[in-house]
Amino acid sequence: MKKIYIVGAGPGDPDLITVKGLHMLQTADVVMYTDSLVNEDLIAKAKPDAEVIRTAGMHLEEMVAVMVERVNAGKVVARMHTGDPAMYGAIMEQVALLKKEGIGYEVIPGVSSVFASAAAIGAELTIPDLTQTLILTRAEGRTPVPEFEKLRDLASHHCTIALFLSATLTKKIVKELQSAGWADNTPVAVIQRATWPDQKIVRTTLVELDEAMRVNGIRKHAMILAGWALDPNIHDKDEYRSKLYDATFTHGFRKGVKTSD
Repeated sequence: MKKIYIVGAGPGDPDLITVKGLHMLQTADVVMYTDSLVNEDLIAKAKPDAEVIRTAGMHLEEMVAVMVERVNAGKVVARMHTGDPAMYGAIMEQVALLKKEGIGYEVIPGVSSVFASAAAIGAELTIPDLTQTLILTRAEGRTPVPEFEKLRDLASHHCTIALFLSATLTKKIVKELQSAGWADNTPVAVIQRATWPDQKIVRTTLVELDEAMRVNGIRKHAMILAGWALDPNIHDKDEYRSKLYDATFTHGFRKGVKTSD
């Protein structure tokens, strides 16, 4: 079956595309990308004679029509998506139309902005004895969320929460998390344009989140990470340590040693 390639372009830094993704970018005959989101320096790595198509101003049917025409002409088409296509990548509707035309697809994963953001602040999002769960979601705005996925309900688990596409909804975020019992001083980190040259990091607390966003002029392209795993002083707290590398811990590759009392 003929197919296109949906490629995760990574969070911004051109060096953070996967090896396989870069190979596809460099060998594709046609490269389609959202020019408002994907780094131009990365797209510049396409082969010299590749047809490069900017899609920020195109609607769904236009984009798919181009893909279909090029694939049917025997071209290798790479559709570049920011971050990882699986997270808010809007690939389902493209795939649905492509299937109607008898065209398949292959997804090449990329580095999601959530993990680029965690790396930017040096954070581990799952901390032993504190939280072992990470929820990836968005606040409800123009795009509704299913009834059982309201932010208040998700926040009731009191784990780490990563909020995509929610920079304009901070008042709602604060209200929903507070109603779920989150303390006002819960640590929050906001990373705008993670890994880009103009990356901005703001560390704040839940109750101060909206004001911190306002003061720093952040209302788009931002990841909001919330929860006690984001405590900037977490490394000084000895009670939160993994057993994996503990000398007394036995696992399949190492026998633990007993310590004298």
